[in-house]
Formats: sequence, C-alpha cells, structure tokens
Amino acid sequence: MASSFADALKSDDLRSRVAWVFIGLAIFVLTVHIGMPGVNKDVWNALLNKGELFRFLGMFTGGAFNNFSVAAMGITPYINASIIMQLLTVVLPQLKDLQKEGGEQGRKQIGAYTRQLTLGLAVLQALFMTVALARYSGNGGGVFTMTGIGFYVMVVIALVTGTMFLMWLGELMTDKGIGNGVSMIIFGGIVLRFPNYLMDSLRVANVQGAAYYISLVIFFLILIALVAGIVYIHLGIRKIPIQYRRRQVGTKMYGGHSSYLPIRVNNAGVISIIFAISIMYMPNTVAQIMNLVWGSSHPGVAAFATNIETIFAPRGVFYNLCYAALVIFFTYFYSAITFNVNDVADNLKKSGGFVPGIRPGRPTAEYLEKVFSRTTFISAIFLALLAVAPTYIMQLTKVNTFFLGSTSLLIIVGVALDAMQQIQARLTMRKYQGFMK
Repeated sequence: MASSFADALKSDDLRSRVAWVFIGLAIFVLTVHIGMPGVNKDVWNALLNKGELFRFLGMFTGGAFNNFSVAAMGITPYINASIIMQLLTVVLPQLKDLQKEGGEQGRKQIGAYTRQLTLGLAVLQALFMTVALARYSGNGGGVFTMTGIGFYVMVVIALVTGTMFLMWLGELMTDKGIGNGVSMIIFGGIVLRFPNYLMDSLRVANVQGAAYYISLVIFFLILIALVAGIVYIHLGIRKIPIQYRRRQVGTKMYGGHSSYLPIRVNNAGVISIIFAISIMYMPNTVAQIMNLVWGSSHPGVAAFATNIETIFAPRGVFYNLCYAALVIFFTYFYSAITFNVNDVADNLKKSGGFVPGIRPGRPTAEYLEKVFSRTTFISAIFLALLAVAPTYIMQLTKVNTFFLGSTSLLIIVGVALDAMQQIQARLTMRKYQGFMK
C-alpha cells in the first residue's frame, strides 16, 4: 500500500488526484468549524450529553453537529436521497432503463435527480431541526439566543447550504480525486473525531487506574483483529475460470487463451452498512426531538416518544436485529445492482468466452448466480455480525468512551482500500499506455 502511494506521487495525474483528496478533506475540516450564529453553546452542549444518538451524529459529521456549524446535518440527506433513488431504480422501469441503457448521459440524469431530491430532503430536515430546537428550553434557556422568522429562515438556509456544499465537494472529489468523494467525507468525519475519543479514553483510564488501561489494550487488540477480517473479506475474490474459443479471421487465428472472472466477496463495499445505519437512527432521532420539545407539555407525546426511544435504543436487542437485517438486505440489494449475472453471461458469449463444463448463455448465468449468491451470503453475514459487534465488544471490555466501533472501522478500512485499489489500477493502466507507446 505504501509503495503504491509512493508510485502515485511520481505520476502527475495521480499526484493531482491525491492532492484533490487532501484539499477536499481540508475544506471539509474548515466547514466543520464555521459556527452558526445565535447559538447558546452551554445549552447546546448540555443537550448533546442526553443520548448516544448525538455522539453518532457528531462522529459522522466530523464534529460539525457538536459545533452546530453550517454543516451540522452533514451528508445525511444525500445518503438518504441515494437510497431512495436506488430503490426507485429497481421499482420504476423508466429509471431502470435510464440507468442500464442511458450510458453516461443516463447516469448524469439520475445524478441530477439525486441532487434535486437531496435539496428537498435537506430543506425538510433543516426545517424540522430548526423548529424543534426553537421550541426546546433547557435549564439555561433555549438553544438559540435570537428569535424571529428572519433568524430561523437564516438557520434553515445555512444548514441546507452546508449540506449542498458538502454534496458538491464530494462529487468534485469523485471527479478530480481518488475514490468516492462522499465516502471520503464520511471517512474524514470519523478520522477527525478519533483524537477526541482517544483523549476521553485516556482521561477515564487516568481516573480508574490500571484495570481500564488493560481494558483499552484488549479493546484495541479486538479492533486490530476486526481490521484483519475486514481486509480479508474486502479483498477476497472468487476466481471463475474462463476459456476462449479459437476463431479464424482471414489468415490469422484469435482466442484460445484462458483467463478468469473475479467475483468480489464484498461487492457492496461500505455502502450497505452506511445505508443501514442512516435508516436505523431515523426513529430515534425523531423520538428524541419530540421528547425534548413537546414532552414536557404533552404527556401522550412524551410516552410515545419514550417508547420509540426504548425500542430503537442503540445497542438494544431489537435495534441490533433490525440493524443486522438491514445490512443483509442492502448487501444483497447493492451487490445485485453492481453485478448483473445476465449481462456478464451475455458479454462472455459475445466475446467467445465460456466457463469450462458450462454451456454459454442461460446455463452460464445460472452458474454465476449460484456462485454470486454464495459469496454475497458470506459478505452479508460478516457485515451483519460486524455491525452489531460493538455492543458485545463494549460489554466485554467495559470501554464506553471510544465510539470508534466496527462500523466506523469498516468505513475507514473500506474507503482506504478502495482508494488504494483505484491508485493501483491507474498505475497499471499508465504502465500499459507507456508500453503501447
């Protein structure tokens, strides 16, 4: 990995792309610290201590939510819009045809729809967040030190602008950088919070003594083992042998060579777990805001919100079951989108390729489907276990100050590996281009 990164710096194109990634992440960090005016920091900080949900939002926004910056909503509306669009692509034939047959223009059109939907979701989320916080009153007063329609409109516009800016920044990093820009922003948000969690853990260890230090060591050893498992699954492939028929064109013979078709074990990458965790925190988010804002004056609302919070409490049994089920669903769903066995079988048939012992066409597609289902099953079960692992790791080690769980590790490792694989692919392409010249 280090050698690939060093080789990338020798290429002007790759050096420029790597620079774009770091520039994008630097801009993201600056955005995190652009504070929203008119916020009572004491009341806001007291509110942040009322649940694990706020720690999660702080982690995935790189601390923007904790700072109540203009990027407090993070990239969540874009992720939700992407989920909706991908589901609609399966349900609506028009979108399915646009994605499959529209080529580059079709993908651009779907991208435009996703951006428009992101704007709508961002406006709704900003309105809900602003109205809820405007009605909240803690021991030190309200969250906002200013009132009035003009101020609230400014807050909504600032929050929406922050999200749309991060979306634009992510797409810019995708086009001009390495890897998926939105994933890079989430990656940056998690890494940015790492020093805070480490310092919190060390403070607790200094108070509790040697026993907590031992727990921290065990905790980090488990994380290292999880990283090894993530790398193994993420890089794992199933090689399907492919044989090409010999054919004569004029006086020359072509084909006759053998190759293999690589089927990745983890085709979904980090997308499935990002989608699942975004959905799982929605009920708890709405319930906590309802309880904070309307709970004191409406007992019925308070009871309903408390029940939702209890049912969907992070680390709870029901929460973990739903979380694991969503991870499995999105792993199968996204894998099916990225790898179409019928298209692969047709392309092999057209190019004269075949799997030894399997007839071309439909039998090949059925064989690939069987192999693909097995690899996806392994990936889905691994990711589901990985998603719920933090609950039991924390119970085992008693370390509750380090919020960098296995989900965060998967995102960090997955995004880093995807970026390095893209760098290696571009380096290989560059070598072939040099050879052809």
